[in-house]
Amino acid sequence: MRTTRQHTRNARSQSVGARDAVLAGATGLVGSQLLPLLANAPEYARVFALTRRALPIAAANLVAVPADFDALTASLQDAGPGADVYSCLGTTIRAAGSEAAFRRVDHDFVLALAHWAKARSARRFVLVSALGADPDSRVFYNRVKGEIERAVRAQGPASVTILQPSLLDGERAQSRPGEQLALRITRPLRGLIPRAWRPVAARDVAAAMLLAARADPAPTLIASAAMHGAAEILAKGTA
Repeated sequence: MRTTRQHTRNARSQSVGARDAVLAGATGLVGSQLLPLLANAPEYARVFALTRRALPIAAANLVAVPADFDALTASLQDAGPGADVYSCLGTTIRAAGSEAAFRRVDHDFVLALAHWAKARSARRFVLVSALGADPDSRVFYNRVKGEIERAVRAQGPASVTILQPSLLDGERAQSRPGEQLALRITRPLRGLIPRAWRPVAARDVAAAMLLAARADPAPTLIASAAMHGAAEILAKGTA
């Protein structure tokens, strides 16, 4: 038993700081929850955060880089090969201003990141999508989400994990009246709503992303129901 424990400790020490992480959408609802998890994860030497705004936290291993998805090779020139890449990119048509602008963020930017990840032999690509994503959907939002899922699987790195959360529960920096109304209605009824459709805490989505990247093999798809309680699971595993 002593030998096994010592071997485990040695394996952990050898893996500390072994690779980089790249995070897109670091100041969004899920990304801001994931950022400190990555900064404190022992397996990452550096965390490159693609951002247009100041990061919500500071850490010695955090590297803020311009979120220029037309020039990722330049922005991420210092990121090593074999990184774990996390995409928390997402907006709304209202915030973006048009369907075309929404598609540019939720599809084109994500695909550009997937192309970079493949070119740099990324170890994992973990993407937050949405419940109901379907490339054949008549709903524009769901169709774009489904199209980017399909594109990332076809054109991204070998290991892709896609998360499909239901309505995200958390405090956003930017107001989304529709989501806020839905949350006010559903929070009192949380226990009555099936897990598959129940609003999911942003911290649970973030924790599920890190857990997926650590899994071997990594899951290909994580449904919303499976994300509930992920933050607690992660905390117990690192205690």
